[in-house]
Amino acid sequence: MRHGIDARHIKFAFFPLVVLAGTFIIYSRQSHAWRETASTRQAPFGEDRCPSTTINEPDFVTADEITIQTPVLPHNYRSDGLLQVSSSASHPIHDLIAEAENKWHVKQNRASKNIREAFYEYQRRYGRLPPRGFDKWWDFITEHDVQLPDDYDQIWLDLELFWGMDPVELQRIQREQETHPESFTLVEEHIPAFRAIMSPLDNPYGFIDHDIKQAMLRAAKNKQRLKVQDLPPTNFRGWMSACPEHQIPLKRPPGKDYTEKTFIHDHGKTMDPCIHPKLLDIHGQFLSYNGHPPGPDRPMVPKFAFCSTTLHYDIRIPNLLSWVEDIHPHEYNPEWDDRPDERLSWRGSNTGMWQTAENKWKDSQRPRAVSLTNKMEGEVDVLFPSPNRDDPTGEGKKVARSKLNPALFDVAFAGAPLQCPEDYCDEIDQMFDWRRFQDTKGASRFKYVLDVDGNGWSSRFQRLMISNALVLKATIYPEWFLDRVQPWVHYVPIQVDLSDLYDTLIFFRGDAYGVGSHSDLARRIVQNSRKWAKEFWRKEDLIAYMFRLMLEYARVMSPDRDSMVFTI
Repeated sequence: MRHGIDARHIKFAFFPLVVLAGTFIIYSRQSHAWRETASTRQAPFGEDRCPSTTINEPDFVTADEITIQTPVLPHNYRSDGLLQVSSSASHPIHDLIAEAENKWHVKQNRASKNIREAFYEYQRRYGRLPPRGFDKWWDFITEHDVQLPDDYDQIWLDLELFWGMDPVELQRIQREQETHPESFTLVEEHIPAFRAIMSPLDNPYGFIDHDIKQAMLRAAKNKQRLKVQDLPPTNFRGWMSACPEHQIPLKRPPGKDYTEKTFIHDHGKTMDPCIHPKLLDIHGQFLSYNGHPPGPDRPMVPKFAFCSTTLHYDIRIPNLLSWVEDIHPHEYNPEWDDRPDERLSWRGSNTGMWQTAENKWKDSQRPRAVSLTNKMEGEVDVLFPSPNRDDPTGEGKKVARSKLNPALFDVAFAGAPLQCPEDYCDEIDQMFDWRRFQDTKGASRFKYVLDVDGNGWSSRFQRLMISNALVLKATIYPEWFLDRVQPWVHYVPIQVDLSDLYDTLIFFRGDAYGVGSHSDLARRIVQNSRKWAKEFWRKEDLIAYMFRLMLEYARVMSPDRDSMVFTI
């Protein structure tokens, strides 16, 4: 029997699995091509400044000649992933971009250059030897110029807890779940034999209990193998079952200069409802349960899915839905400077959850985005950036929405209401201004585009990234590429509550008249975005991720996992 994978024969047929509606089972039987027997999809689904003094230095300095400036309080980089703005420091987006560019530069420079470096880096990161077939995977990524060969931490995050379970127990649990009425079989060779359950649904499936997860992670760290009866009792605290029982609240930093304004400095942390419980009240992923969240799974079933949250344990996989190599014809993807409309654009369906008069669908992500950007009543507190990099941020100013929204946004639902009872759909139809869907040519007019979750992860993100528009993305789903992309270098992260949307957009495009714009920084991110999409989100990159994931998965599910290793 050959071990590992001959990378030359990998076929890219796996990813259309996204189009299935149901649960299916994979059997590995030593072949390279993924073959599917059914395929349907139900639509719609920088710089911190320390307190300082400025000293004028003539030939001889006396005490009277020393002038002391007002201390500058640096922005507060909070542990929840948000930067809290100091009004006396320069605009934080300057700092966020500069720091992100430095992190991306460091990440690229530290990447392993050969398999020996990769072998030792793997052990440093994960505390074990790489899986059998790691050399074949290295051959593949070398041949296809796959970059950042060390940055697959998401795979470790998704699989590590299963190292704490007895693989025989995992296989038993898995077999019990393979009787789903909608299933089909795929075949794969030269990866050690394995079985895998996959969910093709838009949203995640496996809800996790915090204490059980921690017990499994401790066992994995200590090289123990638990059985189901060894796991602690299941907690039933709603969605908070997946969180530590006692969260330590954040303390507001001292100093009158700190405002309530925040921006994202760690996008991953801002997606975590354990850190940001308000996400439970503003996203359809959680609101759809109408106040009655599911109990945590026991036992936990290893299952692949196209997206997951930090409260779920689904194993993330990439997909090809809406993937494009480029936008054609090229005249439908004009350069940044040739796009005439400086408003932020979004069109989409009212997906995200089932909508009735009895539930809180209006609080979910898409209705909130449409309502916020079209509202004419009231005022909004806005930070107006100075063209001077070193000027203090200052306090926000109140501006009437009726003046800002028409100048800043072109955001609307398209088509007709979906995911609602017919009579209530008629009511929803009257609540919003429904427009036609944008075609590629129509979308090409805009310099700024918004990406918002629907029923699950956003399938349009890759297509937006390859365009010449600046992508502002709000999401709760950490996707497979999170380790391999850099917010503020390749896209602009936006909080799910959209509290930073006005301030962020105005920083880049300026006010309603373009005053105070930083279009040079926007242009740079757009250029980085397209380059990243062309170099890091190719089909070869998706294959490389799946290749490595399957090697890791086959090992953790095998009773012989300890011997299924690669060594130099």
